[in-house]
Amino acid sequence: MKLSPALISLASVFHIPIHARPILSSTSHISRPLPSKASFSTSSPSLARKELRNKVDRRITLIRYHLNHPATPRPLRFSRLRALRHWTIHRAAQLHLHTQRRLEQLELERQYNAMRAACEELRVGLDDGGRLYRQATTRKGLFGGVKMEGEVVGNGGVPIEYAKAQVDGPPRGGWDHGWTR
Repeated sequence: MKLSPALISLASVFHIPIHARPILSSTSHISRPLPSKASFSTSSPSLARKELRNKVDRRITLIRYHLNHPATPRPLRFSRLRALRHWTIHRAAQLHLHTQRRLEQLELERQYNAMRAACEELRVGLDDGGRLYRQATTRKGLFGGVKMEGEVVGNGGVPIEYAKAQVDGPPRGGWDHGWTR
């Protein structure tokens, strides 16, 4: 399996083994690390604690996981002409989507302006001094019950989904067959 140069360079930066099976050398000696003459760190030994050195950066672990994952697709490699065709088709698709979104936005804007004009006509156009507009836009009694003969009747227009608590699991007592609205 031939890997791309970008994948090879990322693997070398993050110290990822890029060969699925170990490569055996022609000699059967075990290579040992060379002893260093100077310490790698320039900070004092008190700052380089063992607990801090053993922590693994989660971002690097995730990058390594996804680079080596078998479901990761290979990067696209195109010739110059095919890359130009790909870019042209992609750009045309993006322009088409932009045009569609713009038309949808204009349609919503047209609907909004029509509703605003209708509300303005209700407010000032009729000879009732805006009474019909005020009645259409009042929110009185929306979330409270309606008072009839001194007592509150009904839930005041609140949907039952909001009147009962939303939960993710079943109730402790099972299904309440006697519950009514």
